[in-house]
Amino acid sequence: MTTNVRGYAAKSATDDLAPYRFTRRAPRADDVEIEILYCGVCHSDLHTARNDWGGTTYPAVPGHEIIGRVVGVGAEVTRFKTGDQVGVGCMVDSCQHCAPCDQGLEQYCEEFPTMTYDGKDRQDQTPTFGGYSEKIVVSDKFVLQIPDGLDPKGAAPLLCAGITTWSPLHHWQVGEGSRVAVVGLGGLGHMALKLAKGMGAEVTLFTRSPGKEEDARRLGADHIVISTDDAQMEAVKSQFDLIIDTVPVEHDLNSYLPTLALDGTLVLVGLLGNLVPTMNTVPLIMGRKSVAGSLIGGIAETQEMLDFCGEQGITSDVEVINIQDINEAYGRMQKSDVKYRFVIDMASLKN
Repeated sequence: MTTNVRGYAAKSATDDLAPYRFTRRAPRADDVEIEILYCGVCHSDLHTARNDWGGTTYPAVPGHEIIGRVVGVGAEVTRFKTGDQVGVGCMVDSCQHCAPCDQGLEQYCEEFPTMTYDGKDRQDQTPTFGGYSEKIVVSDKFVLQIPDGLDPKGAAPLLCAGITTWSPLHHWQVGEGSRVAVVGLGGLGHMALKLAKGMGAEVTLFTRSPGKEEDARRLGADHIVISTDDAQMEAVKSQFDLIIDTVPVEHDLNSYLPTLALDGTLVLVGLLGNLVPTMNTVPLIMGRKSVAGSLIGGIAETQEMLDFCGEQGITSDVEVINIQDINEAYGRMQKSDVKYRFVIDMASLKN
């Protein structure tokens, strides 16, 4: 039986999000039905609601940092039971047979993964609606266990901001003795600091804004470098094994490339779009350095990240809001007026 649920949706690129009722599909044999408790607010939510990337299908119900409680399972589900605390991230399905999917890298599915919202169900072609709602129904293959003891509010952004920064740290094998720098201190940047420090790295924050030192050190930074200060940038030349660049807007990478060590890599995780047109390749060629990109993580990798966060007690720094305040939160998010992630208490839908 299908379920009629309440949520919040954008009905056009210019409309505020507003209450919206819609239907969730009847659970299939491999489905998990989840009551949503908390949902993080990601910049992707705003970009989709405003059609910044083009192609948004309206009405759009955003939300892909979901923490909830299992309220039902299909006949074939064995990993979850009623009452379990679980998570759902950016994907709810993939082709599950291409080379990336076979490696547990569903985020790079060659047929493109089914996104948690603004996508289409692979079986019946109905639109996917996200976590700004009461309930969600998801294949058990894309449901994650939330470790006991993690604050569910702070755990919600781990499903996007956390895994987006964990994946490159994990792929480039960061550990004890690694020297990692993070560009930008926002939702992604603060998670990169926490995770890199938890993995044993020596961590540096690059920032254009003096005055962030106290917060950066609290979050895990050992050093702070003002990226507009030529002397400070010169002092860290050839130092970093890995730079995680979280800046979501077009910016110049040339000042960061000389700070990479031999075989070092700068990984872009924040920008979808064009870079400043010219990049000086001399530092790359002379030091066998690389510029790369990275996208969230696969389901197995995301579970590994959650388990690590459970062991280390790592969660996101959040400001909890009611769903009725989502449009104000979007405005504040555009001004970087949040430390460091909004999370919606979905109980407010009942108000």
